[in-house]
Amino acid sequence: MTLTSETNTSAHALLGIFAGNGIDRVFLVPGESYLGVLDALRDFPGIDVLTCRHEGGASFMACADGRLTGRPGVVMVSRGPGAANAAIGVHAAQQDGVPMILLIGQVPRKDLRKEAFQEIDYQKMFGSIAKWVHEVAAPEDLAWAALKALRVATSGTPGPVVLVVPEDVQQAPAPRPDWVAVPASPTQPAPATLERMRALLAAASRPLIIAGGAFNAPGGREALRRLAERHGIPVAVSFRQHDIFPNTHALYAGDLDLATQAAQVEAFDSSDLILALGTRLGDITTQGYTFPAYPRPSQTLVHCHADAGVVNQHFTADVGIVADPVATAQALGELPAAGNGAARGDWAASLRAIRERAAAWPSPSADDGVPFVSVVRSLADQAPADVMVCLDAGTFAAPVYRHFPFVYPQRLMASQSGAMGYGTPAAIASQLRRPRSKVVCLAGDGGFMMTGNEMMAAAERGLPILFIVSNNNCYGSIRLHQARTYPGRYVGTDLASPDFTMIARAFGMQTEHVTRPDQVTAAVARGLASTVPYFLEVKTSLAAILPAGVDARAGIDLLGRGGPAPVHSR
Repeated sequence: MTLTSETNTSAHALLGIFAGNGIDRVFLVPGESYLGVLDALRDFPGIDVLTCRHEGGASFMACADGRLTGRPGVVMVSRGPGAANAAIGVHAAQQDGVPMILLIGQVPRKDLRKEAFQEIDYQKMFGSIAKWVHEVAAPEDLAWAALKALRVATSGTPGPVVLVVPEDVQQAPAPRPDWVAVPASPTQPAPATLERMRALLAAASRPLIIAGGAFNAPGGREALRRLAERHGIPVAVSFRQHDIFPNTHALYAGDLDLATQAAQVEAFDSSDLILALGTRLGDITTQGYTFPAYPRPSQTLVHCHADAGVVNQHFTADVGIVADPVATAQALGELPAAGNGAARGDWAASLRAIRERAAAWPSPSADDGVPFVSVVRSLADQAPADVMVCLDAGTFAAPVYRHFPFVYPQRLMASQSGAMGYGTPAAIASQLRRPRSKVVCLAGDGGFMMTGNEMMAAAERGLPILFIVSNNNCYGSIRLHQARTYPGRYVGTDLASPDFTMIARAFGMQTEHVTRPDQVTAAVARGLASTVPYFLEVKTSLAAILPAGVDARAGIDLLGRGGPAPVHSR
């Protein structure tokens, strides 16, 4: 692209660094505090601009885009209110470990730290959740700040970076460098470490791999599978990383999440060697820091992560490997197969049997609506091999985590932050990034009302997303916790929902309203086959997600007792 001297501005230098490093899309809500950057975007036709309806939706889209590409998803917002609205995405990117850059316009430099209109000190605001927060002081610094933002967001544990750009820094003359942030070479495990690993693998009878999100990388899934198959090691995936290992594989032992059954955790805990690869071993994956035992596991623990701050952070490892988990898995997969093959086979089969019992589809019935597990089952039965399932937060999502048999290139797009409102923006970003894949968004009535307006992008661009909204007129996950902890005392969880099909129709979408179980299969089939945006509202059962015998609305324990929630409803 040839630019005139009038376009050799600091904003052009910023965007030139972005474009030269593979950034081809930005998500934004326009604001007067970064008009200079907006103006410069006109001169970069290779950067797709998606205009969003709310900064929270824009930042969720950037999170999803960063997860899919491995490059930072970029979101641009105005100062003050815009930045505050976008904060939810910064938190999600930190929790998910995905690269993101949030660019915020700022008051002019002369007004800084004077409590000017909409001014915020973003170091104080984002310092605890962003990897780097930088307020650019001079126009000539904008290019190097962009380059560093790219490096920081993608290094170690990927995460969010916040760039703050005062108004008067954006359109000053500045040189246009063509710097490229070359990724660091993957760190390899040391030969001595590999030799020790060979001995540990040979001695172990019940080894277990806990695989994390680092395998969502080129060659990662293949390296993990080769390692598991080479040594006959069962694989449990960490929190919401279902798609990194085929769920139908004989060595797939399940996932470690919010509702992992006690029998499954007990079986995992009987392992004699744990290979924790590419996972931060956070509280949910470790079941509240109880598996493995905290802080010194009873098993031999090998913990491998590219970030030195993660290894030994919570659990004392027998072998701590600060190296690229994919490269480490590749190296381990090249070691000669060792150990008692028969014992390993029995061990893997026992874990697989527990997983299959836990994942067996239930057949619930309800008289207050459609049990949403039947929708998920129909989706799983009919889903194409490349389906991308984008989940909002809520009890409706539990059947996906427990029962949906993901096999890559099928993808699970769900935030580990548990934030409501993620589903619709993630579906938009996913369909834009994978236009030939079928994208399905699953959301509850509560979460959909938070960011459902972003589906206008699907209507505007003709994105053939299937939106499925589970409507039980309730914040169901909170009602479930109330029923367990304060039975009969339900406050703040009832919802008066609109006619969602009418809303979708106003957006120009084809719609259906499913009210009976016998309508589900055909409706899902039509939605999956559609080449235009398609919207299903499902009148779902609230009783099906609550403890057995509890009246869904009045909170009355009809059986005179409480009880655990059905396995498909957590």
